[in-house]
Amino acid sequence: MKDVVIDILKHNQLSITDNRLGILELFQKSSKALSHADIERLSEKHFDRVTIYRTLQTFVDKGIIHTIPTADNSIMYALCKEACSEGHHHDDHVHFLCGQCGTTYCLDNISIPEVNVPKDFIVHQTNVLVNGVCKNCR
Repeated sequence: MKDVVIDILKHNQLSITDNRLGILELFQKSSKALSHADIERLSEKHFDRVTIYRTLQTFVDKGIIHTIPTADNSIMYALCKEACSEGHHHDDHVHFLCGQCGTTYCLDNISIPEVNVPKDFIVHQTNVLVNGVCKNCR
């Protein structure tokens, strides 16, 4: 797994640091979206809050991870698919938030429908967040 993480960092022309390796490995191991607090809790090494924030922002900027807004205005993060690149996210899929366990999942096989906005509006991003109960909590 470490080789995959190193390849991702090299491909995105990022220096390979322990912080970036550790945080990206957490995303590789996880099948769900992660919050800033999740990364603090799950990491084996202690990363300070600012380092985590800067690393996450760098990964978003480079198209490695994408943000998922939540109902309480916090942000979750999940790995992008291979189609994303620096400044160009193509994560047009639905996200599912379990109301019981709080887990956010990327539903990659469900596309966000096209939204026709008025002529003078410009769409930068469309997010669909479905709330319910996941298969593990059912």
